Amino acid sequence: MLNLKPQLLWKYFEAISAIPRCSGNEKAVGDYVLSVARAHGLKADRDQQGNVVVRKPATPGRERVAPLILQGHLDMVCEKNSDVKHDFTKDPIRLRVDGPYVKATGTSLGADNGIAVATSLALIEDREVQHGPLEMLFTVDEETGLNGAFNLKPGFVKARRMLNLDTEEEGAVYVGCAGGRDTLFTLRTRREKGKSRVPAFKIVVRGLRGGHSGVDIHEQRGNAVRILVRLLCSLQADGPLTLVSLDGGSKRNAIAREAAAVVHCKDDKKLKTAAKRFEAAIRAELGKVDPGLQIAVEKAKAAFSPFDPKFTAKLLAFCSALPHGVLKMSQEIPGLVETSTNFAIVASTDKTVEVATSQRSSVASQINWAVEMVAAVGTLAGARVKSSSGYPGWKPNLDSPILKAVIAQHKKHFGTEPAIKAIHAGLECGIIGERYPGMDMVSIGPLQENVHSPDERVHIESVERFYGFLKSILRDLA
Repeated sequence: MLNLKPQLLWKYFEAISAIPRCSGNEKAVGDYVLSVARAHGLKADRDQQGNVVVRKPATPGRERVAPLILQGHLDMVCEKNSDVKHDFTKDPIRLRVDGPYVKATGTSLGADNGIAVATSLALIEDREVQHGPLEMLFTVDEETGLNGAFNLKPGFVKARRMLNLDTEEEGAVYVGCAGGRDTLFTLRTRREKGKSRVPAFKIVVRGLRGGHSGVDIHEQRGNAVRILVRLLCSLQADGPLTLVSLDGGSKRNAIAREAAAVVHCKDDKKLKTAAKRFEAAIRAELGKVDPGLQIAVEKAKAAFSPFDPKFTAKLLAFCSALPHGVLKMSQEIPGLVETSTNFAIVASTDKTVEVATSQRSSVASQINWAVEMVAAVGTLAGARVKSSSGYPGWKPNLDSPILKAVIAQHKKHFGTEPAIKAIHAGLECGIIGERYPGMDMVSIGPLQENVHSPDERVHIESVERFYGFLKSILRDLA
């Protein structure tokens, strides 16, 4: 037991952390939410997509208050380092206190968005909170495309006021977010006939911070795939490169932390020397932003015959040309990334090499431009290109009544005005606003860092402050 305050919230966070809930595998945690609702005599529904809504009646005397939605998503990004043994389909997240933070052991934590889920479950049980009619909305499959929100049906929720609990900065109220699309590429491989008799080695890039491809993209953290491609290009410049496979990254909405390539090489000492020299150069480039970079050369077995030289050259040129990072900063909101692209995943099979990228922007035309740009690179390389329809952004409404109420309560509760911000990440608010026209909403949350990575952590005292602040908002709105 963590034995942290507020006890109800952390009790439920521990409970859901024991339930596997990667995107697409949320039935068990949805069942748990329904069981908590039933245990407290509350009405609850689950739709065909798996979204759950729990309805809690108003505190006596506040029944006529306009209802309010508290919203978060049930799924989490399941990330671990390659040397960590953890089965996300059955193993619980192992929680630990690390100074002022709660972290997981070797995996992502799932505070994004488990803190929101635990908050709503705590409010179901909390007898101290004063509130009007509440609808706790728990959506599914947010992290892989916001699919739960996309499939919400009319009437599933009744309220037209909402607090989304899926942001990660204390002292800030978010009023807008970016939209996004994914662009995928498939290249048909060309391989030599028969496997090489030359020894095979795996070049591994690891130790990077990774992180959220929207929230952290401006920090210019290392991208393991791009670093590995640069190394392979430098090796190729010194002589023919016998490349078997190139793999890295695991989630479209995460910056790639690890990557590996299998090559055939007669002189492994020369290969190791080149890798160490390159590691030193990239460490100097990254500086304090991403100091943990490691590049290793290990013995390996080649699963396939090598790519032929022309395909190797084409693959490396394609991966080198694909952009990654910030494309445009906002001219209206200082410090806000307006448009970016993430080189997320590369995966090799015998017959294909598949590459996944994601583009984000708070301006719809900029999303389309970013997609067209990366798609053009794929077209020039002869790849099959497929772009998703994506999800909409959320346009700020600074005249929002619920925004004004939250700002006023922040002044009362903390004695300061909150920062009003937009986020360069996809929140479900944009989609929910489309599904339920007239929805008035803002997004708040406690301090969370390094989400979508094994370094994810949530600040303990900020969770306590967040929960107290939320209860004061509910009391004020009622």
